[in-house]
Formats: sequence, C-alpha cells, structure tokens
Amino acid sequence: MDNLCCFNSVYSQVVGGRSSCSSGKGRSHQASVKYGFSLVKGKANHPMEDYHVAKFIQMQGHELGLFAIYDGHLGDSVPAYLQKNLFSNILKDEEFWTDPNRSISKAYERTDQAILSHSPDLGRGGSTAVTAILIDNRKLWIANVGDSRAVLSKKGQAVQMTIDHEPNTERGSIENRGGFVSNMPGDVARVNGQLAVSRAFGDKNLKSHLRSDPDIKSADINSDTDFLILASDGLWKVMSNQEAVDVARKTKDPQRAAKQLAAEALNKDSKDDISIIVVRFKG
Repeated sequence: MDNLCCFNSVYSQVVGGRSSCSSGKGRSHQASVKYGFSLVKGKANHPMEDYHVAKFIQMQGHELGLFAIYDGHLGDSVPAYLQKNLFSNILKDEEFWTDPNRSISKAYERTDQAILSHSPDLGRGGSTAVTAILIDNRKLWIANVGDSRAVLSKKGQAVQMTIDHEPNTERGSIENRGGFVSNMPGDVARVNGQLAVSRAFGDKNLKSHLRSDPDIKSADINSDTDFLILASDGLWKVMSNQEAVDVARKTKDPQRAAKQLAAEALNKDSKDDISIIVVRFKG
C-alpha cells in the first residue's frame, strides 16, 4: 500500500488532516479544473497540526473553489477553528462579490479576534494560513499569514503569490510593537525567542507583537496558467518554488503531483508536517 496515502478523499474531508497521512482529489463541475492533496505527518512527536480545505461549492449562481492550508503550532485547536470558520467568514461578508480583497482582509481580522476571544478554549497556540478562492474558474484570490506559501506555474515558470512573513523581514514592525527578534546559532529567527513567523492567527501571549493582517493577491486564470501549489513550510524548507513546479509538471493528475511533492520533501529529510494541495487548471 502506498505509504503516502492511507485514506480516500471522503475520510480525509472528515478527519481534516487528523490522520498521520491522507490524500484525496476532486474536480470542478463546470470546467476541466481538478485538484488533489496529500498530507503527511512530520517526524516530531506531537500529533499532526496541519489542516486543509479543498472543495468546490455553488454559491449565488457561481462556482467557487476553496483551497487552504493551516499550519498550526502549540496544538491543533487554532488550525481546526480556521478550517471550520475562515472561508465562511469571508463568504458571508456582503462585499465579497464586489470587493473580494476587502472581504478577505476583514474576515482574516474578524476571525483572529474571534480566536483570541475564545482563547480559554483554543489555548495559547496559533496557526499560519494560506487561502485561495477560485471564482468561476477564471479569477483567483490568494491570501496568507505566516509562512505557508502559494506558487503558480505559468508556462512552467514558478510565480510566488504569497509573502513569507518571517521575523527578520518584519523586525521593524515587531520592535515597534515592543517585541524582539532572536537569532540564535543553529536556529531560525524567532519573535521573542519563541515563534518562527511574524504574522499568525492566535498566539495570544505574543499577539501584541504580531500582525495577523494578510497579504492578498489576485490572478486571472488564462491559457498560460498551468496549476497552483499551496503548501506548508514542510515542503518549502527543503524545495525551491521552481523545483516544486518542475516535480508537479511531470504528471497531469494533481493528486499524484501532490503525493510526489510530499515524497520528494521526505526524501530531502523534511522533519515538519507536510501539507500540499495542487490545483490543475487545464488537462
């Protein structure tokens, strides 16, 4: 049995990445767009902390593709909350159809406020987020907080659609909020010696030094657009954007592409949870 795929798509949706390894796929009802995902638990001795969303829905006469990776830390309660609530908070905003950028930004902010106000239940943990909304298979809206990343392949060339929010690149903002960035030998930069990202949902104890506003980008899907990769840093720590695109290009089956990327990350000795969604726009 394929050691990267233990559950079919139905079970993966139910457990939402809770299994040590799951994989699945789906497709648009209106076009040839297909997606596949692969989630593999890392080598750390805590449970899987990555959650995902991958589905097409019908809404107000439109088809929406909803794709997300939420990479949790200090437990899985915040990514689990995001999996249930972030997209619905975006889509219930009345401005979504006229100003998606503003709706996404407001929903990220409101969702973080809700997480912080639920903090006794949700604990002190936090999560990154990278979300992609595909509207009628023509327009893509991508947002992120933290270091989970979205990369588009256009004519085989990797185009990074998100910004990695890392402590060293956002040191000014952290210090202006009274925090500090530590750079210990042999370790990554960390906010207050703790957190390796400079923006996150949750993290109540560090929130006064962190931002949770997303970077947002849009893209038109046209004949040059091959596919989209969303992944947690379990992939990006060991593979460049172009390397990931080159691996995913080798197969037209997005589920196989996602599993191949996960296998490659494991071969390169990635220790972290690895979550990957590949959305292929043409056959």
